[in-house]
Amino acid sequence: MKNNQTIRILVADDHYLVRMGLIGLVNTKDDFEVIGEASDGNQAVDLFEKLKPDLVLMDLRMPIKDGIAATAEIISKHPSARVLMLSTYDGDTDIHRAIQAGAQGYVLKSSTGGDLIPALRAVAAGQKWIPKEISARLAARKIFEELTPRELEVLQQIAKGLANKEIGAALHISENTVKGFLKNILGKQHVADRTEAVTVALQRGIIQLQ
Repeated sequence: MKNNQTIRILVADDHYLVRMGLIGLVNTKDDFEVIGEASDGNQAVDLFEKLKPDLVLMDLRMPIKDGIAATAEIISKHPSARVLMLSTYDGDTDIHRAIQAGAQGYVLKSSTGGDLIPALRAVAAGQKWIPKEISARLAARKIFEELTPRELEVLQQIAKGLANKEIGAALHISENTVKGFLKNILGKQHVADRTEAVTVALQRGIIQLQ
């Protein structure tokens, strides 16, 4: 039987089995109750409006609208809303964007067994939940310079395995211009070559493999 202090939770995750696992785990606690589930960001926003949960457990990457965009929309309309971001990704860019969007906590799926329940309770109580490894990622972010939108476009093309000439053709710029962008990217990422630049960018969540 749920008591009067029950924390009403909306779970949003696009993977059915993961979502069912999360719901099953959350519902084992007497002070929690899952009142809704969403498989994409749009559903999460709509269900928040309908159900007004005490807390949203939000997957970071979902179709249609990702967890960051959904969180930002919810917080913009309901500044007191509480969101705990759940993700497979520990890149500083993803973490930073989630916190900027208004998430009060960030938990990795790899550590949910030990961290999820205390994280949910902390965020529901109005506290922040940023584990040490997440804080370390955010601190490391300070050593990198932000890439421009055009530099990100070039880096995304590099990740596809394209040569400079091919990137130039794809982006309608000269090969020399591509080389200039590449030089900037290597400097800002503190790496020696294009392969390392892609590796670091993927780790940080700046780009995604397509």
